[in-house]
Amino acid sequence: MRKIKLLLTAFILLLSVLLVTPASAASKKLTIHFIDVGQGDSIYIQTPNGDNIIIDGGNKDGSDVVSYLKKQKVKNIAVLISTHPDADHVGGLDEVLESFNVKSVYAPKVSHTTQAYKDFLNAVKKEGLKIKTAQKGVKLSLKGVTATFVAPVKTYSKSDLNDWSAVLRLVYNKKSFLFTGDAEFKSETDMIKSKETLKADVIKVGHHGAKTSTSAEFLKAVKPTYSVISVGKKNSYGHPTSDTLKRLKNSKVKVFRTDKQGTIIATSDGKTITFNKKPTQ
Repeated sequence: MRKIKLLLTAFILLLSVLLVTPASAASKKLTIHFIDVGQGDSIYIQTPNGDNIIIDGGNKDGSDVVSYLKKQKVKNIAVLISTHPDADHVGGLDEVLESFNVKSVYAPKVSHTTQAYKDFLNAVKKEGLKIKTAQKGVKLSLKGVTATFVAPVKTYSKSDLNDWSAVLRLVYNKKSFLFTGDAEFKSETDMIKSKETLKADVIKVGHHGAKTSTSAEFLKAVKPTYSVISVGKKNSYGHPTSDTLKRLKNSKVKVFRTDKQGTIIATSDGKTITFNKKPTQ
């Protein structure tokens, strides 16, 4: 009888431990998909708590992004971010808004007259949403991660929309990521001067590797181990430029490229980061 009681007590204790610390708690992962959309940007992030974040939607035809997200079994999007109004970033976001249940939308406070940007605004309105301003210091309300916009720091000329780019820094436990849109030297300098924490293990290289982004000073401030360049094969802009690739090499940053490797997926348990491909340099 005593043995039965002891076994029963042990079983109850084991059951209570399992209920308090479910198996899923130990295996929670942050997953970041740098989707191959050709010459453009689109990033899908799933947080350890299961929240979905979309940063940009590639070019005017957003069907490739929608198709990719559906394959990942995405149904709801907690946060959708348009980094800036250029068509190769905002282009497909109207289709994403039409295809999924989106909770909140963020974009910098700058407008544009292109049809791609108008389609985005119309889609936001149609879904009954209002655009929240993405700017330095704004935090996203997400559990399990810390996500803060570190740019735009200031207002810039509308003649060059790139420096308006919303730049998001995402932290999960001991690992961090920086998503820079098309931010160029002026914005990078302002970020450094703003004293915001920029350190990140992974950087999404600004403006597809253009020579006017990813300065040596910015790399010194961010101190990344890895970088991802979202860029189209044999694009007419010559991206990524040899200047940027050289700066990354000099800073000993490992490089991943969507033009050479397709979609890049980074996975982190908060202590380590693994990729689905090997670096190109």
